[in-house]
Amino acid sequence: MGLLLAAVAAGALGVGHRIRPAPYGDRLLPGMPGEWAVRVRDAAVTGYDRRTGAPRWRYARAGHRPVAVLPARGEAIALWDDGLLTDTDGRSVRWHRALPDAAEWLPDHGGAGVLRPLGRGILAVVSPRRVTAYRTADGDLRWVLPARPGCAFRPEGAVRRGTALLLAQPCADAAWTGQLVALDHLGRIAPGRTPLGNDPPRPRTVRLDAGKALAPPR
Repeated sequence: MGLLLAAVAAGALGVGHRIRPAPYGDRLLPGMPGEWAVRVRDAAVTGYDRRTGAPRWRYARAGHRPVAVLPARGEAIALWDDGLLTDTDGRSVRWHRALPDAAEWLPDHGGAGVLRPLGRGILAVVSPRRVTAYRTADGDLRWVLPARPGCAFRPEGAVRRGTALLLAQPCADAAWTGQLVALDHLGRIAPGRTPLGNDPPRPRTVRLDAGKALAPPR
């Protein structure tokens, strides 16, 4: 009898694990590796085969819709209507990040120009109050640039000039030169700035003795 009860309990735990809701309402129909194009369709982010146009994978979130999507080296970064930022490669959802104050500006904005790639694996998320930069490899927060007091960034008002992103920051009490901000993957472009280490950390080796080194398990 004890073994039977244990088996029933284990089965119940297994069923409970299978029916547990996915984090953030994720609903991913994964696909096989390969090249694909991405676009928003029917309240979901969908990857399509570049040659045939056939759907490869589909990513949706229960009760939400994507307002912007950005392809990034075999991945798709999406901004959702609740201010959640996600990254998927079509086989798994790699990371989630929640944008601050999104409920105050995103409903009226619509997501145009919010996602801005800065190169070298850094994504800028532009909102009226701040620019927030994330590392696309793992979603790590790298830097934050707040707007000047009394000013606001315009996500749609940005242009590329070489490696720099010129971003509009309208201010009532500033000359036009003070209403433009130049950014790159290190943050605001300024003389003498301190470089940032934006690359993912490398695994460290654990030295056993003078002649051998062992890499930690992944």
